[in-house]
Amino acid sequence: MAETGPGSEGWERKALEKVALAAISEQRTARRWSIVFKSLVLLYLFLLLFIGMGWIKSPEYKAIGEHTALVELHGVIASDSEASADKITSGLEAAFKDRDTKGVILRINSPGGSPVEAGRINDEMKRLRKQYPKIPLYVVVDDICASGGYYVAVAADKIFVDKASIIGSIGVIMDGFGFTGTMEKLGVERRALAAGKNKTFLDPFSPMVPEQKEYAEKMLEQVHQQFIKVVRDGRGQRLKENPDMFSGLVWVGQQSIALGLTDDFGSVQSVARDVIKAEDVVDYTQHENIAERFARKFGTTMARELLGTSSSGVELR
Repeated sequence: MAETGPGSEGWERKALEKVALAAISEQRTARRWSIVFKSLVLLYLFLLLFIGMGWIKSPEYKAIGEHTALVELHGVIASDSEASADKITSGLEAAFKDRDTKGVILRINSPGGSPVEAGRINDEMKRLRKQYPKIPLYVVVDDICASGGYYVAVAADKIFVDKASIIGSIGVIMDGFGFTGTMEKLGVERRALAAGKNKTFLDPFSPMVPEQKEYAEKMLEQVHQQFIKVVRDGRGQRLKENPDMFSGLVWVGQQSIALGLTDDFGSVQSVARDVIKAEDVVDYTQHENIAERFARKFGTTMARELLGTSSSGVELR
Protein backbone atom coordinates (compact mmCIF):
# COMPACT_ATOMS: atom_id res chain seq x y z
CA MET A 1 0.00 0.00 0.00
CA ALA A 2 1.44 3.47 -1.04
CA GLU A 3 2.67 5.79 1.63
CA THR A 4 0.54 8.83 2.33
CA GLY A 5 2.53 10.38 5.17
CA PRO A 6 4.41 13.63 5.40
CA GLY A 7 7.55 12.11 3.82
CA SER A 8 5.64 11.16 0.66
CA GLU A 9 4.14 14.66 0.26
CA GLY A 10 7.62 16.19 0.64
CA TRP A 11 9.00 14.03 -2.19
CA GLU A 12 6.17 14.92 -4.55
CA ARG A 13 6.55 18.62 -3.77
CA LYS A 14 10.27 18.50 -4.52
CA ALA A 15 9.68 16.64 -7.78
CA LEU A 16 7.09 19.21 -8.88
CA GLU A 17 9.43 22.06 -7.95
CA LYS A 18 12.21 20.53 -10.07
CA VAL A 19 9.89 20.15 -13.07
CA ALA A 20 8.61 23.72 -12.68
CA LEU A 21 12.13 25.13 -12.35
CA ALA A 22 13.27 23.18 -15.39
CA ALA A 23 10.33 24.52 -17.43
CA ILE A 24 11.03 28.09 -16.30
CA SER A 25 14.72 27.66 -17.17
CA GLU A 26 13.83 26.40 -20.65
CA GLN A 27 11.44 29.30 -21.18
CA ARG A 28 14.11 31.79 -20.13
CA THR A 29 16.68 30.18 -22.47
CA ALA A 30 14.22 30.20 -25.36
CA ARG A 31 13.34 33.83 -24.60
CA ARG A 32 17.04 34.80 -24.58
CA TRP A 33 17.68 33.10 -27.92
CA SER A 34 14.56 34.72 -29.36
CA ILE A 35 15.80 38.16 -28.27
CA VAL A 36 19.27 37.46 -29.66
CA PHE A 37 17.86 36.26 -32.99
CA LYS A 38 15.48 39.22 -33.33
CA SER A 39 18.29 41.63 -32.43
CA LEU A 40 20.56 40.15 -35.11
CA VAL A 41 17.80 40.40 -37.73
CA LEU A 42 17.09 44.01 -36.72
CA LEU A 43 20.80 44.87 -36.83
CA TYR A 44 21.09 43.33 -40.30
CA LEU A 45 18.10 45.33 -41.56
CA PHE A 46 19.54 48.55 -40.10
CA LEU A 47 22.89 47.85 -41.81
CA LEU A 48 21.12 47.41 -45.15
CA LEU A 49 19.19 50.64 -44.55
CA PHE A 50 22.33 52.62 -43.62
CA ILE A 51 24.18 51.33 -46.68
CA GLY A 52 21.23 52.26 -48.88
CA MET A 53 21.03 55.72 -47.33
CA GLY A 54 24.73 56.22 -47.91
CA TRP A 55 25.65 56.51 -44.21
CA ILE A 56 27.79 53.39 -44.45
CA LYS A 57 29.76 52.98 -47.64
CA SER A 58 29.90 49.54 -49.16
CA PRO A 59 33.41 48.44 -50.11
CA GLU A 60 34.41 49.33 -53.67
CA TYR A 61 36.42 47.07 -55.90
CA LYS A 62 39.76 48.46 -56.96
CA ALA A 63 41.95 46.88 -59.58
CA ILE A 64 45.50 45.95 -58.68
CA GLY A 65 47.85 47.78 -61.00
CA GLU A 66 46.96 49.43 -64.29
CA HIS A 67 43.33 49.32 -65.35
CA THR A 68 40.71 50.88 -67.60
CA ALA A 69 38.38 53.32 -65.84
CA LEU A 70 34.69 53.26 -66.75
CA VAL A 71 32.01 55.92 -66.26
CA GLU A 72 28.40 55.28 -67.31
CA LEU A 73 26.14 57.94 -68.84
CA HIS A 74 22.70 56.38 -69.04
CA GLY A 75 19.34 58.02 -69.74
CA VAL A 76 18.20 61.59 -70.25
CA ILE A 77 20.84 64.21 -69.47
CA ALA A 78 19.33 66.55 -66.88
CA SER A 79 20.30 68.20 -63.62
CA ASP A 80 17.88 66.01 -61.65
CA SER A 81 18.84 62.67 -63.22
CA GLU A 82 21.52 59.99 -62.87
CA ALA A 83 23.04 61.48 -66.04
CA SER A 84 23.53 64.95 -64.54
CA ALA A 85 26.68 66.93 -65.23
CA ASP A 86 27.64 66.82 -61.55
CA LYS A 87 27.58 63.03 -61.37
CA ILE A 88 29.26 62.40 -64.74
CA THR A 89 32.05 64.94 -64.21
CA SER A 90 32.66 63.68 -60.66
CA GLY A 91 33.08 60.16 -61.98
CA LEU A 92 35.41 61.28 -64.77
CA GLU A 93 37.56 63.33 -62.41
CA ALA A 94 37.93 60.39 -60.01
CA ALA A 95 38.86 58.12 -62.91
CA PHE A 96 41.56 60.45 -64.23
CA LYS A 97 43.01 61.11 -60.77
CA ASP A 98 43.69 57.43 -60.06
CA ARG A 99 47.40 56.80 -60.72
CA ASP A 100 46.65 53.29 -61.98
CA THR A 101 44.23 54.49 -64.68
CA LYS A 102 45.68 53.75 -68.11
CA GLY A 103 42.64 54.93 -70.07
CA VAL A 104 39.08 56.15 -69.49
CA ILE A 105 35.90 54.96 -71.19
CA LEU A 106 32.65 56.93 -71.03
CA ARG A 107 29.89 54.51 -72.00
CA ILE A 108 26.89 56.42 -73.36
CA ASN A 109 23.33 55.23 -73.82
CA SER A 110 21.31 58.45 -74.03
CA PRO A 111 18.74 60.09 -76.32
CA GLY A 112 19.88 63.56 -75.25
CA GLY A 113 18.61 66.16 -72.83
CA SER A 114 19.63 69.54 -71.47
CA PRO A 115 22.09 71.52 -73.64
CA VAL A 116 23.45 73.18 -70.50
CA GLU A 117 24.20 69.87 -68.75
CA ALA A 118 25.62 68.33 -71.93
CA GLY A 119 27.80 71.41 -72.45
CA ARG A 120 29.17 71.20 -68.91
CA ILE A 121 30.15 67.57 -69.40
CA ASN A 122 31.75 68.36 -72.76
CA ASP A 123 33.78 71.20 -71.23
CA GLU A 124 34.97 69.02 -68.34
CA MET A 125 36.02 66.24 -70.71
CA LYS A 126 38.17 68.67 -72.70
CA ARG A 127 39.69 70.07 -69.50
CA LEU A 128 40.60 66.62 -68.20
CA ARG A 129 42.15 65.64 -71.52
CA LYS A 130 44.43 68.67 -71.32
CA GLN A 131 45.25 68.11 -67.65
CA TYR A 132 46.05 64.41 -68.19
CA PRO A 133 47.41 64.25 -71.77
CA LYS A 134 48.84 60.74 -71.32
CA ILE A 135 45.46 59.22 -70.42
CA PRO A 136 43.17 58.70 -73.45
CA LEU A 137 39.44 59.27 -73.16
CA TYR A 138 37.16 57.17 -75.34
CA VAL A 139 33.38 56.98 -75.75
CA VAL A 140 31.67 53.63 -76.27
CA VAL A 141 28.06 53.80 -77.46
CA ASP A 142 25.47 51.19 -76.53
CA ASP A 143 22.04 51.52 -78.16
CA ILE A 144 21.83 55.27 -78.70
CA CYS A 145 24.00 58.37 -78.57
CA ALA A 146 21.81 61.10 -79.98
CA SER A 147 21.51 64.85 -79.65
CA GLY A 148 22.77 65.82 -76.17
CA GLY A 149 24.41 62.42 -75.84
CA TYR A 150 26.38 63.07 -79.03
CA TYR A 151 27.14 66.62 -77.84
CA VAL A 152 28.98 64.95 -74.96
CA ALA A 153 30.62 62.25 -77.08
CA VAL A 154 32.44 64.57 -79.49
CA ALA A 155 34.76 65.72 -76.68
CA ALA A 156 36.39 62.27 -76.56
CA ASP A 157 39.53 61.20 -78.41
CA LYS A 158 37.58 58.53 -80.28
CA ILE A 159 33.99 57.24 -80.43
CA PHE A 160 33.32 53.50 -80.72
CA VAL A 161 29.94 52.11 -81.71
CA ASP A 162 28.05 48.94 -82.50
CA LYS A 163 26.96 48.53 -86.11
CA ALA A 164 23.33 49.00 -84.99
CA SER A 165 23.87 51.91 -82.58
CA ILE A 166 21.83 55.07 -83.27
CA ILE A 167 23.98 58.19 -83.73
CA GLY A 168 23.30 61.85 -84.52
CA SER A 169 20.12 63.92 -84.17
CA ILE A 170 22.17 67.13 -84.23
CA GLY A 171 19.33 69.51 -83.58
CA VAL A 172 17.40 71.42 -80.91
CA ILE A 173 13.75 71.26 -79.92
CA MET A 174 11.31 73.18 -77.76
CA ASP A 175 7.99 71.37 -77.66
CA GLY A 176 4.61 71.87 -76.06
CA PHE A 177 0.88 71.76 -76.72
CA GLY A 178 -1.88 74.20 -77.63
CA PHE A 179 -5.27 73.77 -75.96
CA THR A 180 -7.10 76.87 -77.18
CA GLY A 181 -9.48 74.96 -79.51
CA THR A 182 -10.35 72.41 -76.84
CA MET A 183 -10.95 75.16 -74.29
CA GLU A 184 -13.36 76.94 -76.63
CA LYS A 185 -15.35 73.75 -77.18
CA LEU A 186 -15.54 73.14 -73.43
CA GLY A 187 -16.41 76.74 -72.67
CA VAL A 188 -13.29 77.23 -70.55
CA GLU A 189 -11.87 80.75 -70.26
CA ARG A 190 -8.15 81.32 -69.71
CA ARG A 191 -7.41 83.91 -67.00
CA ALA A 192 -3.71 84.76 -66.76
CA LEU A 193 -2.55 87.97 -65.11
CA ALA A 194 1.06 88.91 -65.81
CA ALA A 195 3.36 91.92 -65.55
CA GLY A 196 5.34 92.06 -68.78
CA LYS A 197 3.84 91.39 -72.18
CA ASN A 198 6.00 88.29 -72.77
CA LYS A 199 5.58 86.73 -69.33
CA THR A 200 3.07 84.25 -70.83
CA PHE A 201 5.64 83.32 -73.49
CA LEU A 202 4.33 80.34 -75.53
CA ASP A 203 1.56 79.71 -72.99
CA PRO A 204 -0.23 76.51 -74.14
CA PHE A 205 -3.60 77.91 -73.05
CA SER A 206 -3.34 81.08 -75.15
CA PRO A 207 -3.18 81.61 -78.92
CA MET A 208 0.31 81.60 -80.47
CA VAL A 209 1.78 85.11 -80.74
CA PRO A 210 3.75 85.45 -84.03
CA GLU A 211 6.42 87.66 -82.44
CA GLN A 212 7.01 85.16 -79.64
CA LYS A 213 7.20 82.27 -82.11
CA GLU A 214 9.79 84.14 -84.16
CA TYR A 215 11.83 84.91 -81.04
CA ALA A 216 11.75 81.24 -79.96
CA GLU A 217 12.90 80.09 -83.39
CA LYS A 218 15.84 82.51 -83.29
CA MET A 219 16.79 81.27 -79.84
CA LEU A 220 16.68 77.65 -81.00
CA GLU A 221 18.84 78.52 -84.01
CA GLN A 222 21.46 80.05 -81.72
CA VAL A 223 21.64 76.87 -79.63
CA HIS A 224 21.72 74.79 -82.83
CA GLN A 225 24.72 76.75 -84.12
CA GLN A 226 26.47 76.20 -80.78
CA PHE A 227 25.83 72.46 -81.16
CA ILE A 228 27.19 72.45 -84.73
CA LYS A 229 30.35 74.28 -83.65
CA VAL A 230 30.95 71.77 -80.83
CA VAL A 231 30.62 68.88 -83.31
CA ARG A 232 32.95 70.49 -85.84
CA ASP A 233 35.52 71.34 -83.17
CA GLY A 234 35.39 67.86 -81.69
CA ARG A 235 35.47 65.82 -84.89
CA GLY A 236 37.65 68.13 -87.00
CA GLN A 237 38.85 66.74 -90.33
CA ARG A 238 37.23 63.37 -89.66
CA LEU A 239 33.80 64.86 -90.33
CA LYS A 240 32.44 64.35 -93.86
CA GLU A 241 29.69 66.96 -93.93
CA ASN A 242 26.61 66.72 -96.12
CA PRO A 243 23.35 68.73 -96.25
CA ASP A 244 21.59 66.34 -93.85
CA MET A 245 24.29 66.12 -91.19
CA PHE A 246 22.95 68.91 -88.98
CA SER A 247 19.28 68.49 -89.88
CA GLY A 248 18.35 66.31 -86.91
CA LEU A 249 18.58 62.98 -88.74
CA VAL A 250 20.07 59.89 -87.11
CA TRP A 251 22.27 57.16 -88.55
CA VAL A 252 23.13 53.61 -87.56
CA GLY A 253 26.64 52.90 -86.33
CA GLN A 254 28.00 51.68 -89.66
CA GLN A 255 26.81 54.83 -91.47
CA SER A 256 28.09 57.08 -88.69
CA ILE A 257 31.64 55.75 -89.20
CA ALA A 258 31.44 56.45 -92.95
CA LEU A 259 30.30 60.03 -92.20
CA GLY A 260 33.06 60.61 -89.67
CA LEU A 261 30.60 61.08 -86.83
CA THR A 262 32.26 58.13 -85.06
CA ASP A 263 35.53 56.25 -85.48
CA ASP A 264 35.24 52.48 -85.24
CA PHE A 265 33.36 49.48 -83.91
CA GLY A 266 34.01 48.49 -80.32
CA SER A 267 32.65 47.58 -76.90
CA VAL A 268 33.92 48.39 -73.41
CA GLN A 269 35.72 45.06 -73.27
CA SER A 270 37.31 45.28 -76.72
CA VAL A 271 38.45 48.89 -76.25
CA ALA A 272 39.92 48.09 -72.82
CA ARG A 273 41.68 45.00 -74.15
CA ASP A 274 42.77 46.02 -77.66
CA VAL A 275 43.03 49.82 -77.57
CA ILE A 276 43.90 50.81 -74.01
CA LYS A 277 45.71 47.50 -73.37
CA ALA A 278 44.33 47.17 -69.82
CA GLU A 279 41.70 44.44 -69.53
CA ASP A 280 40.76 45.11 -65.89
CA VAL A 281 37.82 47.54 -65.88
CA VAL A 282 36.96 49.58 -62.78
CA ASP A 283 33.62 51.41 -62.58
CA TYR A 284 33.91 55.02 -61.33
CA THR A 285 30.27 55.93 -61.99
CA GLN A 286 28.80 58.07 -59.22
CA HIS A 287 25.51 56.58 -58.02
CA GLU A 288 23.14 58.48 -55.77
CA ASN A 289 21.88 56.79 -52.61
CA ILE A 290 18.28 56.49 -51.41
CA ALA A 291 18.45 59.65 -49.29
CA GLU A 292 19.81 61.73 -52.16
CA ARG A 293 17.22 60.36 -54.57
CA PHE A 294 14.36 61.16 -52.19
CA ALA A 295 15.71 64.66 -51.45
CA ARG A 296 16.17 65.38 -55.15
CA LYS A 297 12.70 64.19 -56.13
CA PHE A 298 11.03 65.93 -53.20
CA GLY A 299 12.96 69.17 -53.75
CA THR A 300 12.25 69.27 -57.50
CA THR A 301 8.56 68.58 -57.00
CA MET A 302 8.22 71.24 -54.32
CA ALA A 303 10.07 73.82 -56.42
CA ARG A 304 7.80 73.20 -59.38
CA GLU A 305 4.68 73.43 -57.23
CA LEU A 306 5.82 76.65 -55.54
CA LEU A 307 7.04 78.35 -58.71
CA GLY A 308 4.33 77.01 -60.98
CA THR A 309 6.88 75.80 -63.55
CA SER A 310 6.95 72.71 -65.72
CA SER A 311 9.80 70.46 -66.79
CA SER A 312 9.63 71.50 -70.45
CA GLY A 313 12.31 73.62 -72.04
CA VAL A 314 15.00 73.68 -74.71
CA GLU A 315 16.40 70.20 -75.24
CA LEU A 316 18.98 68.54 -77.44
CA ARG A 317 16.96 65.59 -78.66
